[in-house]
Amino acid sequence: MLVAFAVAPATAADDTGSVHAAVADAIAIVRASGLPHHTDAMFTTIEGDWDECMDVVHRCCEAVGQHSARVSLVLKADIRPGRTGELQGKLDRLEKALDERS
Repeated sequence: MLVAFAVAPATAADDTGSVHAAVADAIAIVRASGLPHHTDAMFTTIEGDWDECMDVVHRCCEAVGQHSARVSLVLKADIRPGRTGELQGKLDRLEKALDERS
């Protein structure tokens, strides 16, 4: 399965509104998990089985919770049992479809 998620404290640590320190704590957990992952400006996507992915999301929420009494989580999942390599595979199929239009 693929899980795209964004987790952040509901309140910023200072008047700049920045939440980068809390998000960095979450991303360190993602990277240490060993799961295939991709982080962009808005979401982190991880690939694994249900329990692996939800464990990482849970631990990320706990880490962010150390920065704020309230945590915001946005999560989207693509559940396709038996599939692996979809973090890149979906993009490869999209690029192929676009190339075929030429």
